[in-house]
Amino acid sequence: MAKDFYKTLGVDKGADDAALKAAYRKQAMAYHPDRNPGNATAEAKFKEINEAYDVLRDPQKRAAYDRFGPTAFENGGRGPTPGANPFAGGFGQNQGQQQGFEGNFEELFEDLMGGLFGQGFSGQGPQTKRSRAARGADLRYNLEVTLAQVMGGTKAKITYPSTQSCGTCNGSGAKKGTKPVTCGTCNGQGTVFMRQGFFQMSRSCPDCQGTGQIIKEKCPDCAGAGRTRTTRNLDVTIPVGVDDGTRLRLAGEGEAGTGGAPNGDLFVFITVATHPLFKRDGLNLEVTVPVSMLDAALGTEVELPLPNGEKTTLKIPAGTQPSEAVKLHGLGLPALGRPRDCGDLVARVQVEIPTGLSKAQKEQLQALKADFKPGRAQEGFASRLRKLFG
Repeated sequence: MAKDFYKTLGVDKGADDAALKAAYRKQAMAYHPDRNPGNATAEAKFKEINEAYDVLRDPQKRAAYDRFGPTAFENGGRGPTPGANPFAGGFGQNQGQQQGFEGNFEELFEDLMGGLFGQGFSGQGPQTKRSRAARGADLRYNLEVTLAQVMGGTKAKITYPSTQSCGTCNGSGAKKGTKPVTCGTCNGQGTVFMRQGFFQMSRSCPDCQGTGQIIKEKCPDCAGAGRTRTTRNLDVTIPVGVDDGTRLRLAGEGEAGTGGAPNGDLFVFITVATHPLFKRDGLNLEVTVPVSMLDAALGTEVELPLPNGEKTTLKIPAGTQPSEAVKLHGLGLPALGRPRDCGDLVARVQVEIPTGLSKAQKEQLQALKADFKPGRAQEGFASRLRKLFG
């Protein structure tokens, strides 16, 4: 009985390519020998499925099959010979099954193995042609700013190497009056193929580097690159409140794109320089203020310059202890994006003990010492000593 390839795949005679492919994959995955080890019936069914799909997916073979049935492939495709083996021709049973299995194996293996051979290795899977139109590369610029610039914001002039679209060839890379031609090695596909057994592997075309086009006459100014080197000068606005690691993105200020593609971006990374007097702690500014023992005891005022050049007066209360902090609210650094939200200026008092006293000064201090009672810290320390040593 003649085989019905449509019934083998389980599709109607008018099924389109997508329906044929879906039916083939469903049937082939169900009867694949790897899923049915040692099952001769499944193996035979798998061969029938491959034979049917190999014929029906080819428009010429399908047209011949629809007209003559399986006998269309007897005698080398020239029709049946009376008394001959019905599968002895060019598309006979053994050859047809082998060809069908080889031709369809990659599609089926793509389903069975999660698409491993459908991307990059199999000629059946989608191939990506690399376009000559490519976005320009992003660039990085490291910029150091001062605390004064952090407090008030500033504009900085920067100079950096980059690329620009070639004005001679308008970025095409081809000599003026010419244009790129289709690559003869890959016929413009950008990919060349190599068959090894059942597998067909692909790689980027070595002649056009995957673009599908070749520039025969290169632009003399850019040597076919479509871009030329240049040095760029740019004014960069530094916002108030930037911190170490702040990244500013300047769109379109990177390297030029090719083939009409957009430029890359320039990223400016901020580093805040060390200040000789102030130390940054978030939004707060810390400073160490040395005062004499008498000023700490009696209280005093210290005129203090700020990073932005302004001045403020720091009032140190009488009895200020060493390392005690005196805060001036709102005189720290502004927050990025919220310039009115400022931190504090934190002054840590460093009490200096006089040395090299004269005899008269020592006698004066001895006289004062007799009139002073121990402070709370001394009393607490003495109490702990008594507890420990009785």
